[in-house]
Amino acid sequence: METFEIRSLTFSYPEQARAALEEMSLTVKQGEFLVLCGPSGCGKSTLLRQLKTVLAPHGRRSGEILFEGLPLDELDQREQSQRIGFVQQSPDNQIVTDKVWHELAFGLESLGYDTPTIRRRVAEMASFFGIQTWFYKNVTELSGGQKQLLNLASVMAMQPSVLILDEPTSQLDPIAASDFLATLGKINRELGTTILLTEHRLEEAFPLATRVAVMDGGKLLCTGTPNEVGAILKDAGHAMFLAMPTSMRVWAAVENGAPCPITVREGRDWLAAFAAEHPVKELPGEPEYAYPNEIALEADELWFKYEKDLPDVVKGLTLSLKKGEFLALLGGNGTGKTTSLKLLAGLAKPYRGEIQSIGSVGVLPQNPQALFVKKTVREDLYEILKGKKLTKEYADAKVAYVTALCRLGELLDRHPYDLSGGEQQRAALAKVLLLEPDILLMDEPTKGLDAEFKQTFAEILQALLGRGVTILMVSHDIEFCARYAHRCALFFDGSIVTEAPPRAFFSGNSFYTTSANRMARGIIPEAVTAEDVISACGGVLPPVPELPDDIPPLPEPEENGPDAGPARLPWWRKLIAVISGAVTIVLFVQALGITDLTALVTREGVTALAGSQLRLYGIMLFCMFAFAFSITRRAHRPDYLVQMPKEKRKLAKRTVVAAALILLLIPLTLFVGVYYLDGKKYYFISLLILLETMLPFFLIFEGRKPQARELVIIAVICAVGVAGRAVFFMLPQFKPVMALTIIAGVAFGGETGFLVGAMTMLASNVLFSQGPWTPWQMFCMGIIGFLAGVLFRKGWLRRSRVSLCIFGALAAIVIYGGIMNPASALMWAPDLNGKILLTYYISGFPMDCIQAAATWLFLWFAAEPMLEKLDRIKVKYGLVE
Repeated sequence: METFEIRSLTFSYPEQARAALEEMSLTVKQGEFLVLCGPSGCGKSTLLRQLKTVLAPHGRRSGEILFEGLPLDELDQREQSQRIGFVQQSPDNQIVTDKVWHELAFGLESLGYDTPTIRRRVAEMASFFGIQTWFYKNVTELSGGQKQLLNLASVMAMQPSVLILDEPTSQLDPIAASDFLATLGKINRELGTTILLTEHRLEEAFPLATRVAVMDGGKLLCTGTPNEVGAILKDAGHAMFLAMPTSMRVWAAVENGAPCPITVREGRDWLAAFAAEHPVKELPGEPEYAYPNEIALEADELWFKYEKDLPDVVKGLTLSLKKGEFLALLGGNGTGKTTSLKLLAGLAKPYRGEIQSIGSVGVLPQNPQALFVKKTVREDLYEILKGKKLTKEYADAKVAYVTALCRLGELLDRHPYDLSGGEQQRAALAKVLLLEPDILLMDEPTKGLDAEFKQTFAEILQALLGRGVTILMVSHDIEFCARYAHRCALFFDGSIVTEAPPRAFFSGNSFYTTSANRMARGIIPEAVTAEDVISACGGVLPPVPELPDDIPPLPEPEENGPDAGPARLPWWRKLIAVISGAVTIVLFVQALGITDLTALVTREGVTALAGSQLRLYGIMLFCMFAFAFSITRRAHRPDYLVQMPKEKRKLAKRTVVAAALILLLIPLTLFVGVYYLDGKKYYFISLLILLETMLPFFLIFEGRKPQARELVIIAVICAVGVAGRAVFFMLPQFKPVMALTIIAGVAFGGETGFLVGAMTMLASNVLFSQGPWTPWQMFCMGIIGFLAGVLFRKGWLRRSRVSLCIFGALAAIVIYGGIMNPASALMWAPDLNGKILLTYYISGFPMDCIQAAATWLFLWFAAEPMLEKLDRIKVKYGLVE
């Protein structure tokens, strides 16, 4: 029986012309151990995520996926959660609780199992995976390998029929990775669980596989047993053969008639038989490197801890690198390698010891996303050259060179976060190379890279070394380090315990060594790479890639910017803008200058000055409208939606319902609260307003399944608003809440704008004190968010910076002040009349001006970048109509 049957699956990400998967057809049989491999960016992770709908990315999809004979889309989320297990690449991304035992039980609790069943399954999984000794630990105390094992055990506790793993060992050291993969083999053999695994470390994965599938360019290249796939790739001369196990690559490079070995044991038997019939040549001498008598980087007795009461992470680290030297730092997870790299880069400071370096330092972090700050790879590459005072021609040439070097030509106009792990690593490497550092510090640079680009990466490093660049690399890739490093060092318990050239370093180890050394030990004692074994056997070494000499110019952007700038305003509109703007600023400053309210309001009522000020306030509002009219112009940025297209301006029925609720039901609620409940039940009134605000959401959820990601984004915007109000607590009325509410309304619609405004005021008043004013504040801020969404939808409000700022300033004065000032009179004045209302409005106007200025300021700096980010979220996760 087939566990999965994929039929002609084609998938494209939003705004991407090229399909990530194209006519993909694959069958996964029950009880099978299928290894899915291919170069970086070939679509492996995309395919795996299609096999569990809750993880499937948003995009255009055609084709069919069957799970145990039924369409996958027809299985509900509960059944998929129980029967389809998924282990992600990063261990920390999947852990959701604080204790090991609770993590094991979390999935079962979510599925509603009874306590005896949960206890029995948790105990069984803890025993099967050997977790008993750290059963009660905090998950923060676990190593990377233990976290990944915990993720696997937590999934297996739900007894899934299929287990999907997306490069689960990419962040593990070699020993932990080997143990993890061995556990997968045990699960497949002893439990009969179907396993679908993507992995770059094929050395340990291939021997476990019953079948292998190779992908390239979103298509299925070939499938079969490991031996069959190896033969197909070898005959085709495909670059993926470079990723095959060492024993297979050695066998293919040497003339012989024996069957193809897969495992190290089989390779050792083959090599012993070959050596018995053929003389084994001596290995060529290990390369000797000559360095200038100049120390580039030196650390002397470094000690470091993250907090005063925590144990030391780095303990007496001492190392020295000469100019042009390549040192590889190896060791298990959690030994302090990454922390040491931070110390050497100056990103952290040791509390004891000294660091000396000569020249500029470039750092390639373990997480390449830390380097990305722009919305396309192209912009990111140019960003790092800012401030270098380079001519445009020279900057273009530098970017073109690293683009060709790191094979980024087809990725330049994609968002860095949309790339695969290997593609992100290449883009980050290109950014660092543009700096032309004298000292290059790299943390796991080969993580996610396919075998073909690893060779190119090695040639890049060789070119840098030839120019005198000093390289220090932290890595778990022992095969790469054995072949290319000048010196290898083993990091253990916070310091270096041993170091030597690659042959001496790896040939003396039993477990922390290469597959080639384990295969050739006792036959070719000092062989540590596949190339060593091939040379000793008289085989043909694979060609070494050459770095490009003829660098093509940068390809043009996929979407060219506008040829012309914004349309020029006529002289008379410029004149109106200057006059109205100047008058507005003068009147605004004058309003803020009146701090003595007794000059405006006395016991007898408003003064003559108040009357004149009121007229000036009216003139100021008129000037603001005039300024807004005079600077309004047609949108000129095709890549940034500044106005809703005409065909989408019709309001949805749910928006009309929301408008009725907001404009009728909520004012009625406020009226009842003031006149019938005497303003004392403000907690109850606030709750009613909140429920009335959420009612439109309940209505639309009746017709479709809600997306949790929608509510998460709304909750985050509310949380940012609450935090912003708390940060600026010392400045009365100078808060970012109104700006965020307007942004939410424009980005997600009027109902969301109302919900964000109302919920933010309710939640933040926990800090600022609740009172009878809370329902009024909720209504005022909510109506502003709602109007922002509706006006943008109707095409009357643009998303340009100036348009939003003017709307925000007017909303603060006209809507918020226009409602809250009379509301204050309702709450506090014993006898209400027109004179009292006017008094409250005049005395509150200066504070309204402050809020208008704050809203203008926050929108001026935050609106455009936030809306751009929210646009990306809407498109990527399908939160658009």
